[in-house]
Amino acid sequence: MSENKDKLWGGRFTEPTDAFVEAFTASVTFDRRLYRQDIAGSIAHATMLAHIGILSEEEKARIIEGLETIRAEIEEDRFDWSVAREDVHMNIEARLTELIGDAGKKLHTGRSRNDQVATDIRLYLRDEIDAINAEIRRLQRGLLDLAEREAATIMPGFTHLQVAQPVTFGHHVLAWFEMLDRDHQRLADCRRRVNVMPLGSAALAGTSYPLDRFMTAELLGFERPCRNSLDGVSDRDFAIEFNAAAALLMTHLSRMSEELVIWASAQFDFIDIPDRFCTGSSIMPQKKNPDVPELVRGKSGRVNGNLIALLTLMKSQPLAYNKDNQEDKEPLFDTVDTLRGSLRAFADMVPALQVKAGNMLAAARQGFATATDLADYLVRKGLPFRDAHEVVGKAVQHASEQGCDLADLPLETLQRFSDIIGEDVYDVLMLEGSVAARDHFGGTAPEQVRRQVEALRREYDL
Repeated sequence: MSENKDKLWGGRFTEPTDAFVEAFTASVTFDRRLYRQDIAGSIAHATMLAHIGILSEEEKARIIEGLETIRAEIEEDRFDWSVAREDVHMNIEARLTELIGDAGKKLHTGRSRNDQVATDIRLYLRDEIDAINAEIRRLQRGLLDLAEREAATIMPGFTHLQVAQPVTFGHHVLAWFEMLDRDHQRLADCRRRVNVMPLGSAALAGTSYPLDRFMTAELLGFERPCRNSLDGVSDRDFAIEFNAAAALLMTHLSRMSEELVIWASAQFDFIDIPDRFCTGSSIMPQKKNPDVPELVRGKSGRVNGNLIALLTLMKSQPLAYNKDNQEDKEPLFDTVDTLRGSLRAFADMVPALQVKAGNMLAAARQGFATATDLADYLVRKGLPFRDAHEVVGKAVQHASEQGCDLADLPLETLQRFSDIIGEDVYDVLMLEGSVAARDHFGGTAPEQVRRQVEALRREYDL
């Protein structure tokens, strides 16, 4: 007689599972977070089984009532999770049978834990994508508010972290918006492939019961059932795709974090991050550390690692389901938690940033940020661009030797480099004139920033 009496699969076995192996192979410590999805899937499955005559209406009602009781027990922290029952599915099914008797044993008709867990993960991830995309929109709303507020604030634009051309801070913030917008689109597109139902694939080959998989899919809000039972139970592409999109999103947040850390430093002093998002030093009383952006920058590494873990997990698996796939959940759950936490921190922090416009303007006056404007000015006067480039280079060299900006050079000095330079040159050498001149779609001019903010609010209802 089998000693696996607590196992729902114990009939074939003649000795109990080794205690260490039981703990080693159990997943209930982490997959219990899928309980809502597991119960929702079971309710839909029971409803469909009653529809096709496998369950009576009375059995269906008892099963649904029992599942609702279990949900309440879990949410009220009264549920007794058992490692001996391995996972969330068997814990819930065993408890259901305790509550309602033999009717609970009928619930698993026509399904396997293989298609059950694949369905649960998809339901879970679908909900999480919706929550993550909502948080992205909240962060974007804060970025639009910040961009509008700082639409005319001039700062140095950088390439190679060297002063390149003047831009407005509002324009820079809108660049962050665009990065996040692509992330939102990627996750929305990923959701389409998540929203396919494996339930009814059973272990791998489908089932001999006349399941109405389209009915179940409709009850659970899936777009359709999966077309192939082998693929249905073994596919984890959707989890990998989500992690890839998440890694790219975290990369964007990491780039934003890097800029915030640099700008908050005493050497730049472009912004002040409110105290509630910072910490101090245990030994240096003057320190105010930008912990939130630093930590988000660091967390991008763990999300990248989770992506590699999932890719490596799947790379050598034959069809169909393998126990390896138990390892898909912890990287996925960690990515979801990390992403939601990072987005929440940024969505709270970004609107509260204090911009030091005077320091930004002073920095933009260093590094000859309007040199390109002078070259464009000469080209408009008829000088070939390469000749204009050389003229401006010589003027920059002279200004550098004098320790001043191009706009500080007297007209007579500028005319020594080209006699076509006139008094109107200062219109382009002034920072305000430089940014105002880029008054085209996608440009840095304050008016363009305000138009973009208005258009984006209207398009996304932000």
